[in-house]
Amino acid sequence: MSLVSTSLDVPFMGDYAYDWALVDVETSGLIARRDRVLSVAVITIGPDGEQTGEFSTLLNPGCDPGPVEVHGLTVERLHGAPTFDQVAGRIGAMLQDRVLVAHNAQFDYDFLAYEFARARMWLPVSQRLCTLALNRQVDPPAEDMKLGTIAAHYGVPQQRAHDALDDTRVLAGILCASLREAARLDLPLPLVTCPPRAESQFTPKPPKTPCAYRNPGRLAPGGPLQQGMKVAITGETAHARAELVGRAVATGLNMMTSVSRHTSLLVTNEPESDSAKARRALAEGVPVIDEHTFLRLLADVRPGTAHEATAVAVVPVAEPEAEPVVGPVDRVPTATSAAPVPEAAPLPTAAPDVSVPAPRQAEPSVGTLDKPLAGRRVLVLGGAHADAAATRTGIVGLGGSAAVNLSASVTDVVLLPGGEDDRRMSRITALGLPVHDLHWLTAPTAASPAEAALRLQQPHVMPRGGVIDLPMPHGRPAPEWYVTAGWAPQSGYEIDVVAFLLDEDEQVAFDGDFIFYGAPESPAGTVRLLTGGPAEQTIALDLASLPPATHKVVVAAAIDGAATFGSVGAIQIGAAPGSSGAPLARATLDAATTERTMLLAEIYRRGPVWRLRAVGQGYDHGLDVLVRGYGVDIAD
Repeated sequence: MSLVSTSLDVPFMGDYAYDWALVDVETSGLIARRDRVLSVAVITIGPDGEQTGEFSTLLNPGCDPGPVEVHGLTVERLHGAPTFDQVAGRIGAMLQDRVLVAHNAQFDYDFLAYEFARARMWLPVSQRLCTLALNRQVDPPAEDMKLGTIAAHYGVPQQRAHDALDDTRVLAGILCASLREAARLDLPLPLVTCPPRAESQFTPKPPKTPCAYRNPGRLAPGGPLQQGMKVAITGETAHARAELVGRAVATGLNMMTSVSRHTSLLVTNEPESDSAKARRALAEGVPVIDEHTFLRLLADVRPGTAHEATAVAVVPVAEPEAEPVVGPVDRVPTATSAAPVPEAAPLPTAAPDVSVPAPRQAEPSVGTLDKPLAGRRVLVLGGAHADAAATRTGIVGLGGSAAVNLSASVTDVVLLPGGEDDRRMSRITALGLPVHDLHWLTAPTAASPAEAALRLQQPHVMPRGGVIDLPMPHGRPAPEWYVTAGWAPQSGYEIDVVAFLLDEDEQVAFDGDFIFYGAPESPAGTVRLLTGGPAEQTIALDLASLPPATHKVVVAAAIDGAATFGSVGAIQIGAAPGSSGAPLARATLDAATTERTMLLAEIYRRGPVWRLRAVGQGYDHGLDVLVRGYGVDIAD
């Protein structure tokens, strides 16, 4: 049986020819380290597009099946089904030496990894492909990226949503159509390398309970401890470290693994030691007491001030007849090549902001005198980095969106000197896209190209420093927000996207509030790093469940090695409600030539409302200096 008809002209050859294993799982919840797989389906397809195997089964998870109203899998239906360890061998054989494919592939991959670990087996997957990430690169004119919506866009029939086998068959059709579009646009596949993961990484760990109290500051000489004080311990102690930490947490203290300028006190029996914490405490003037004094003070810890409750405001989505809202935006420092930030120095912050509700985008077919590129998506090729950055800024100023990659939504191309040599030009010519020189921006035509594939609702284009409120539809639970960063795929460097959960003092409450490739999930699972390919990474945030201490989440990017953002070019960020939501807002951020780290976005509270700011502030220093500035301990 072939899933590929000759009429589709799907290029199962060259860079698009792989042995594929298409997977879908239905689960008892959304957290892989806690919840279980209830059903699984696998379809294998060869490099020629021929289906080579199919397997599906219900699974008995040995726990509550969770949202039955979503997947329809009741305890009665799952009774008598095999457990995962009983079918793991068969599933593993189908995954072996194949590329795992799923819609939101990291979700399915993580659930399978945990299930294989529980079965004391290794998940035999070395690469995965996410059709969600692939379609974010293709950028078809669909209203969102949900499986059903993308299937309808590509004409793939769907019979039973949230049925693992039917979803996998739908996925097969989406893969075929997506590969065809990728080949038409000459896009590289966003394959993600999946190195073997040790079983210990999947062992559930009890999350640290966030401290409920604000930091009252330093311990006064001879004064008492107060709830919320940030306390670090270093060196040998007479009592077990776990006992000291446990007793301190029980009294309301915030136990830290590092020392910063916000640390209230350091506990050590060796004040003259050369430990990193002792050196930092000396440099910052942090009070130091011994273990005996600390235990005595624990007997009388004074009440603290509780953090303000983190509440997500419900901001109505603009009605169709509403007029666009225009207003000022936050200012961001304009310096680009900042000197390295000293370890103890605070990172620069933007000026106080001015409220700007999320505007409704104007209809793309309607031009205006001051926004003649409204609804256009323009790709800039060639030119020196500074010239290309200025051109993209000009496009945004004219109401357009500056693209970083060729996609189905690109309507125009601006060619700067040297751009004719870009490898994408041959494909642009074949697609018949309008190509302009720089002078076109002085008087661009107002009408959109007749063949442009535009969504009915275009993402709001944010300039550098722009701010929008994150809306929540009435009567619905607050979804996760996905902030995705993407860039033009190139070799010779790697970009790491990271996130910091910051308190009122613009500091992490503890090292677990630093999210990066080595710790891709916060202890409570409220902020996660997701990898969609070598040129895309996402920070997922559950705003409704953030700890009360978290007042801001900063999303940043860093380049590993000697490369700079001058060689990378622009970074595009997009914000969408949920993993498959349509992007609400999009910004294209250009650093100058020498930066190695860049603040991309801030998600922060302004009263009861959560807001998103596009930052685009670059620094010459590396990631180690950036994380120290936010209070994260880096081992020497």
